[in-house]
Amino acid sequence: MSPAATLVEALEPLRSDPAHAAVLFDIDGTLAPIVRHAADAHVPEATRTLLIEISKRYRLVGCVSGRRAATARQIVAIGSIAYIGNHGGELLRPGATRPELDPDLTAWSERVREFAARVYTPEHQRARVRSEDKEAIAAFHWRGAPDEEAAAALVREIAELAEDEGFAVHWGRMVLEVRPPVALDKGLGVSALLQSAADRDNGPPIKSALYVGDDSTDIDAFRALRALVDAGTLELAVRVAVGSEETPRELVEQADLIIDGQSGVRGLLEALL
Repeated sequence: MSPAATLVEALEPLRSDPAHAAVLFDIDGTLAPIVRHAADAHVPEATRTLLIEISKRYRLVGCVSGRRAATARQIVAIGSIAYIGNHGGELLRPGATRPELDPDLTAWSERVREFAARVYTPEHQRARVRSEDKEAIAAFHWRGAPDEEAAAALVREIAELAEDEGFAVHWGRMVLEVRPPVALDKGLGVSALLQSAADRDNGPPIKSALYVGDDSTDIDAFRALRALVDAGTLELAVRVAVGSEETPRELVEQADLIIDGQSGVRGLLEALL
């Protein structure tokens, strides 16, 4: 874990000028502990309380998730911040009742659902592979299966079928996502959110941004912030990896800071305040 002094030093540019700062978080594995069944995920009340205070202080606060945006909001249970869902395919603005959808993604929804229904068999159910309908994305989880290796082998067969039929596949922490073959990642979502905030609300410009994540899908968000700094759109980006036994090496290599699990996340939230 990074020393506390290093964490405070890295966050000082954001803390000293919150009116021009964006603070963005992944949810599963970052704000919410990883759980055996995805439907059981929730943000601990102590973490949520800190996030509410942060949302009152900073220019833009948002959560970025591979789940649907509405589901992400239910897990975090804060309506006054922004949510990017489906890895950038949805944007749910603060206080909005419906997300804004990527039209290219929406056009594939029916095909993805038909594929998922066709390939998910009783054999997968017996192996405790769980399917998740995210409308334009189908996810297959095997964390907690009685035989995780056997379940993973069955999921790899689904991935092969998906690629044969022209879908894109993405692997996460004990989850396979079958996606439309369109540009889709958290980096695109983060860039769109920052640009949208600058264009729509007539507030002060965003000069600095923080992103905190723990999984391979968060690498794209790290890269996007680096690109925005290189382009001069942002003056500063701080990329924080949440360390665990499952944290991808590439995420750690690209991070400016590494914090240790859920206690590290709460320490970071406290440091932002």
